[in-house]
Amino acid sequence: MIIRDISRDTLTAPVFEGDPPPEVRRLQSLENGDMCNLSAVSMTAHTGTHIDAPLHFCGDGQSVDTMRLSTFYGKCTVVAVEGILTGADMERLLPFCKRRVLFRGDGRAFLSHSAAIVLADSRVVLVGTDADSIAPPFDEINPHRELARAGIAVLENLSLGAISPGDYELCAFPVKLAGLEAAPCRALLFERELTDE
Repeated sequence: MIIRDISRDTLTAPVFEGDPPPEVRRLQSLENGDMCNLSAVSMTAHTGTHIDAPLHFCGDGQSVDTMRLSTFYGKCTVVAVEGILTGADMERLLPFCKRRVLFRGDGRAFLSHSAAIVLADSRVVLVGTDADSIAPPFDEINPHRELARAGIAVLENLSLGAISPGDYELCAFPVKLAGLEAAPCRALLFERELTDE
């Protein structure tokens, strides 16, 4: 089994425009004679690779800690696309996809409102992208809101450049942050090794 880390480093990943960058404060340091190293981190819940829960864009949606854990683990499909996917694009792709779909587009893979509508009516439980948002810059609200109303988790800011399109096992459990609309996660893909047998 090959384990592929598809997370960005939380402290160095680009942040969404307008969000504050993460800050690290060294509270204690062995070099300064303290008994241990101790750090404090300040950041938004959407920093680095993270899960958006339905609560992010839907007032009565689930918070990240109340979502079913099975949402974040299981078979997934990585699809190589670039640009803004339409509803027609999604209808063509979905028959070949598992219940978790990750879009690899060098930071330029987005869902239009119509694509989100098609996904909301499908069996998909999680969608992800290597962009900092699943929605295009000119329409952040509608795709997010459509996915939120359907209870679909959104996995953003992935590192998929070295990942080939195809089927994998995904593990992307969010940090348990009670009542919040998002949380950082460590996203991994599991790939079976080919043997000569």
